[in-house]
Amino acid sequence: MESELNNFIKLWVLTTFSLSYSYHISAKISKGFPRLVSIFPVIFLLSILPFNIRGFHLGAAHVFVLSWMANFKLLLFAFDRGPLSPLPENYILFILAACSPFKIKENSVKVLKGETPFQGNEPRVPSLILEAVNKASLLTLLFYSYNFKQYFHKHVLLILYFFHTYLSIQFLLAVAAIPAQICLPDVELEPQFNAPVRATSLQDFWGRRWNLRVSEALRLTIYSPIKTISSRVIGSRWASLPAVFATFVTSGFMHELIYYHIIRKKPTWEITWFFVLQGVLVDIEIFLKKKLVATEKFRLHEAISGPLALANIALTAGWLSYTQLLRNGVDEKVIKEFNAIVEFFKRST
Repeated sequence: MESELNNFIKLWVLTTFSLSYSYHISAKISKGFPRLVSIFPVIFLLSILPFNIRGFHLGAAHVFVLSWMANFKLLLFAFDRGPLSPLPENYILFILAACSPFKIKENSVKVLKGETPFQGNEPRVPSLILEAVNKASLLTLLFYSYNFKQYFHKHVLLILYFFHTYLSIQFLLAVAAIPAQICLPDVELEPQFNAPVRATSLQDFWGRRWNLRVSEALRLTIYSPIKTISSRVIGSRWASLPAVFATFVTSGFMHELIYYHIIRKKPTWEITWFFVLQGVLVDIEIFLKKKLVATEKFRLHEAISGPLALANIALTAGWLSYTQLLRNGVDEKVIKEFNAIVEFFKRST
């Protein structure tokens, strides 16, 4: 536990220095390829640093926050795009924008609406802290239920693991965005999810409801540039198809990086194939919408298309995602790590 804490401190010291270099030096280099070259050592460093943390929860979270999200933002920053451009007025805001998965609502300054975040001299608890506590409580109940996993049917366990994934991502994103909400008390932040269970299609689920900060990062770095190029080659009507597919392939590779950290074995590419499959299915869905729905030839009711989309995701994720984790005993590793954390705090108190 102590060595893990030391690695955690080293990671954030090096990350802080790397982002300081990006803010004070790379930002002064002309945008485009020259700035990209100057930022490349930082991108490389943020890609490998999280792998010094061996724990499941802390390590996988940092692969996501630094190796994926921060690096994608830095790539956009090299071309004066994304949340790091224009350059924030101070270094602290730059670090927050790079490492914290948040997005400020447009025209969201609460003071202008008379909704100041402080009542008298008593600050209100930031909503993200309340959300994190809520998700942590639910996760604790899930962990406790795993003590009786031998009595659960494997399909029941799979459902619990689905909820575990959803709650863990929500908890991670809430915790990661708390510094932004504390440092920017006069603004409102966009939600991280938009009721995924109410999705009406695969396109609606992945593009508008699930993990919105990741969707936005992929849209800016992969989808939009490829769609622009494709529109010149195959026309604007079908330009979204290769852009969507490339976006899902990229997402698959980034998830593969997270899985490699978790499993620490040679990749089997199952999680990548899951996203490749989703990309193909979303492209088929877009094609059918343009051919049938837009011409009013056929329209599937949302009460049918929504459950079908969710069932598709659940079945393919169970087949290509969770099977790999269970095969490598990740569930046991997670439970063991949670119990070790509980014991550590018991000894500390």
